[in-house]
Amino acid sequence: MWLRCGRTSNYFTSFSCRVFRSRLDVLGRRGCKTAAFMPEAAGFEGVSSRSELQELSVSRSSSSFWAAVARHRLSWISPFTTVQDCDLSRGRIKWFEGGKLNVSVNCLDRHVHTCPDRVALIWERDEPGSEVRVTYRQLLEMTCRVGNLLRRHGVKRGDCVTIYMPTCPLAVASMLACARIGAAHNVVFAGFSAEALSERIRDAQSSVVITVNQGVRGGKVTELKRTVDEAVQSCPAVRRVFVAMRTEAAVVMTARDVAMEEEMSTEDTVCEPAAMDSEDILFLLYTSGSTGKPKGLVHTQAGYLLYAALTHRYVFDYHDGDVFGCVADIGWITGHSYSVYGPLVNGGTTVLFESTPIYPDPGRYWEMVQRLKINQFYGAPTAIRLLLKYGDQWVTKYDRSSLKTLGSVGEPINTEAWEWYYSVVGDRRCPVVDTWWQTETGGICIAPRPSDPDAEIVPGMAMRPFFGIKPVLMDTEGKVVTSNNTSGALCIAQPWPGMARSIHNNHQRFTETYCQPYPGYFYTGDGAYRSKEGYYQITGRLDDVINVSGHRIGTAEIEDVVNQCSAVAESAVIGFSHDIKGQGVYAFVVLKKSADAQESDLSRQLKDAVSKKIAKYACPDHIQIVKRLPKTRSGKIMRRVLRKVVERELDGLGDLSTLDDPAVVQEIIDGHAELLRKQQSQ
Repeated sequence: MWLRCGRTSNYFTSFSCRVFRSRLDVLGRRGCKTAAFMPEAAGFEGVSSRSELQELSVSRSSSSFWAAVARHRLSWISPFTTVQDCDLSRGRIKWFEGGKLNVSVNCLDRHVHTCPDRVALIWERDEPGSEVRVTYRQLLEMTCRVGNLLRRHGVKRGDCVTIYMPTCPLAVASMLACARIGAAHNVVFAGFSAEALSERIRDAQSSVVITVNQGVRGGKVTELKRTVDEAVQSCPAVRRVFVAMRTEAAVVMTARDVAMEEEMSTEDTVCEPAAMDSEDILFLLYTSGSTGKPKGLVHTQAGYLLYAALTHRYVFDYHDGDVFGCVADIGWITGHSYSVYGPLVNGGTTVLFESTPIYPDPGRYWEMVQRLKINQFYGAPTAIRLLLKYGDQWVTKYDRSSLKTLGSVGEPINTEAWEWYYSVVGDRRCPVVDTWWQTETGGICIAPRPSDPDAEIVPGMAMRPFFGIKPVLMDTEGKVVTSNNTSGALCIAQPWPGMARSIHNNHQRFTETYCQPYPGYFYTGDGAYRSKEGYYQITGRLDDVINVSGHRIGTAEIEDVVNQCSAVAESAVIGFSHDIKGQGVYAFVVLKKSADAQESDLSRQLKDAVSKKIAKYACPDHIQIVKRLPKTRSGKIMRRVLRKVVERELDGLGDLSTLDDPAVVQEIIDGHAELLRKQQSQ
């Protein structure tokens, strides 16, 4: 992929540096014990511990906390005049209004000004041992060339560019180029099907798509350009497709297509950054919802960037010179916040991982840790559970002494996996931060760190809220549960800068989904348990969304695909406990009376359809053909009963008297047992 070195932008020299100066004079005047931990704390009266800093961040004086960190952590073109103007009951969230800045300048120019040859990105390519290092100077040049290329082809401030690329430096440069010229980006995971991609292109109203000829992952080649070609057939607004070359394979190019690297080579290495308002859109990121239609969550400039910076620095205890290894794909929010924006705004070195945890063997992660000397490693419980099964030898054969912090993301981590991660991978010396957050939150909200250095960490618990986060539990009547050692619906009591602002083109859906279930609170859709010590443990989704390997997918979205089969009358999809993926997908299918198909053929057909129309990870693990579904007299499917059957919790089926015909439950139990017998005999 295209990489060259050149001169940097002259813009930074005229950029306002006032807020970037050292505040050591303030530190000298005040004796705040937390100043070494967070420099801004020196300016807070009466704050002498991290717990007091947390209390300040959620108190009535929280605006002073956020104002101080925003002025210190970000470089502003124009200072903000209002810290926050928020009303959760109406879904109004505005931070740092009046302020102007440019995200790419914060991530690149200011670091090029002080340390141009520091490595910004380490691209861990699919081919082991072939990593590519990109300095801040090189990344700025690449970003400017892409920005100028987009501008030359008519992309303007306020447009949205769809990016369908594997994790690589040019994908990062494309994201930052959009931010530089004032366009939003819409990164779509490069495992999504053409149909899923086209839906996201249309909803984002993109006229430009950036992709590569082919993707390479786990030694396998995927035809990404071909997928884009198929997708844009139903996207008449798309007028340009920029095609970069990940492999040497030639692809068919149409009049709409542009050879990206060739065109970039003619562009200038200086691209004037747009002065963006704090609440201008930075990016859209689509996540599945329970209605079946993906939600284009809107994140804006200053608040998101600040929250990504702060969480990256303090949850992982990141310091200058560390190598941060987040192995998430950039198509997900974890890749956005902790592979790209968080590390880069902090001037860090971040790893872009293109491969899989078991290619070419189950030692891939740990060989990479040894070779790149990774200090913080951030991965998913799904991968940890997978690697655990291969045995300790794939870990212990490699030197992991560089590791200082281990992180977990995407879903709750079970105790067995946590213990293995801590004991074997981290040699019982690296704290494990089990982080809870969502696409909607923008960054980590609950985690064991930051806390006092000797504070306990309980396996499998997210534990402590981050600065500015005030979690609450709600009971079934919508009242706040104040006691400990209890469970409830997890809400957040006040806004924070990193949270999503809206759903693209559908703010009503945003307020109905997140603000109206518990007026005045942000509803996360997750359940949680609060221990007697006040620590939080996430217990799982409360809505019809399945978390497969850390990827959220709405059951309605899968059902919609299954129901399109001509032989299917209706279906019900649920999530179930899966040893590797956390949750698997289980589909109950009712056939039309006229259907004439072999069960095995139909099952294969339905799985192929879900893989093609959504993504392979959404493919049902099990499909059970049933005569009917358990429904109430009003026609509502009792998914609670289906979950109990699949989880074999037959003693906990509860009251079945509301069912139209309770006998259907025994039919499903018998069918489930028969399906298991067939699979075990194969």
